[in-house]
Order: sequence, then C-alpha cells, then structure tokens
Amino acid sequence: MQTNLDCIPCFYKQALRAARLSGADLKTQREVLVQLSELIPELSLDTSPAEMGRTIYAMISKVTGKKDPYKEIKEESNKIALRIYPEMKTKVMESENQLLTALQLSIIGNLIGFGLKDFQKISLKIDKIIDNNFYLQDSNFREYFNYQSFCQRLSEVQSVFYLADSAGEVVFDLLFIEQLVTNYDKNVIYVVKGKPVLIDALVDDAIYCGINNFAKIISSGADCPGVVLKYCSPEFIRLFNEAEMIISKGQGNYGALSEEKNPLFFLLIAKCPIIAKHIGCNIGDFVLENNFKEHHWSMEDSESKKQDRKDESQ
Repeated sequence: MQTNLDCIPCFYKQALRAARLSGADLKTQREVLVQLSELIPELSLDTSPAEMGRTIYAMISKVTGKKDPYKEIKEESNKIALRIYPEMKTKVMESENQLLTALQLSIIGNLIGFGLKDFQKISLKIDKIIDNNFYLQDSNFREYFNYQSFCQRLSEVQSVFYLADSAGEVVFDLLFIEQLVTNYDKNVIYVVKGKPVLIDALVDDAIYCGINNFAKIISSGADCPGVVLKYCSPEFIRLFNEAEMIISKGQGNYGALSEEKNPLFFLLIAKCPIIAKHIGCNIGDFVLENNFKEHHWSMEDSESKKQDRKDESQ
C-alpha cells in the first residue's frame, strides 16, 4: 500500500507527540518539525507509510536523543493489560466458541494506543462485542471479516506465523495464541520489532506478557512501524516465505504487507480513513481480512517469493 498525501499531516502529529513524550523542550520539539519539513519532500509516496515512518522516527530519535520515547507508556500498557487478563480469560473459557471469542479479544486489543483512556474504551467494548457475536450480525460486515475462510485455512496448517503490533496488545494476542496452541495444536512463531518504534512490541514486552509460554518469540530485525520486508533479517524473510499461514496485526503491518502474495490474514480495527478506504470498510470496523481473493495464494507463489528474496539478497 502506497503512502497517501493525507498521511503527511498525520506524520506531523505523530512526530510532535513523540517529541513531547520524549520530554523534549519546546526548542527541540520545533526542531523535530523543522527537520520533518525538510525530510518530507525527499520521501517517495510510492513507499508504504511504514517505510516512511521508519525514516521519520529515526530522525526524531536523533534530534531528541531518545531511542525509545514510548518506553514508559509501553510498560504501563503491559501492566494494565495483564491486570484484566484473568477476566478476559474467563470470558474465553465460558464462551460457546472459544476461538472466536479469543479472536475478537485479540482484535479489541488493537484499540490500545497511548495510555489508560484506551483501556477504558476497551472495557466498554468487551462485553458488548462478545455477547453480540458481532461478525454474524451484518452480511456486508462479513465481506471484510472472513472468519470462515480463517477457520478453513487454520484447519489446513500445522504452524502459524504471528506478526505482533503494540505493547499491551500482546496480552490480547496471548489469549488467542493460547487457543491456537492448546485447542488446535498449532506451532506459533510470534514476531516483534527489532528496535523501538512507536509503541510497537519488542522481545522484552512479549516475554513480560507470557507469550514465551506458548510460542517461540523472534524479532523481525527491523525498526519500522509495520513489517517492511527489505529491512527485515534474512532469518525472518526465510520464515515469512515458508509460513503456511500468517496473522498480521494492526494497521502498520496492513499498510506494509497488503500487496504481498503470502498467505496473510490481517487483524485490525480500521482507525485511519486511508486504511478503511483501502479495505472497503468504515472507520471503527473490526477487520479479519485475507489476501487470497486477489492473489489466490499457492505453493507456486511461495516458491517464487522465496527465489525473489534470495535473488535480492545476492
């Protein structure tokens, strides 16, 4: 997915927020915006928002001197999410369809942003969404919530390659991964970012939240707000291209991977109008979308992708 002109004002908002959260003074905050203004004309709109974000956040880190301005927010999100984990686990265990309930909760976790207010929103949504079996209510909704397709693919594979999004959200992923491992006997590899970027989860976040009890945790090797393949490690690329089924969380990963031919299922809440338009849904909609309709994934596609990546690395 290419960057849209409407993404640029959002980059300014995110840059200013990051500078403020880093503790930068007004002079430094202004310098971040000045340098962003110099940087924007040099960036190609042909790249994904995640790739542009990588360049922008590297600049912010350099100007502010803070490698991880969101560190405290991520730690807070992990702690709050773990406090409500037992309640959510009970809802999963008591539900008629445990997999669907855990999947719903995983998507609800995509609401996590920048603090306690996000968890207040989440608490209000959990009971309503789960009790109503939201994906069944609207035939149009099912066009971008492809649960049956997801279940069919899950029944055909032995392993799942799971691309994480935010800290805190990791706990919601844990509920889903527990189902994949204990009730469906799947091997899961959980992928986090290689270096700090926004509130994206790192290895320490995944371990702190207990993912390591159910899945193997690896790093993508990259520091983009979304998985941009050309910046990922060779080991990640190998596993990505060999994956039987890939679960991709969040808008950043969707923007970076929506054109890939691998067997991807995107789990997210549409919070950005550009993302929503690309999917064909409304802002606030819950999305479980696959790329099979356009790409008709096959083993031949996978082998072709592996060779392409190998050629690029030589």
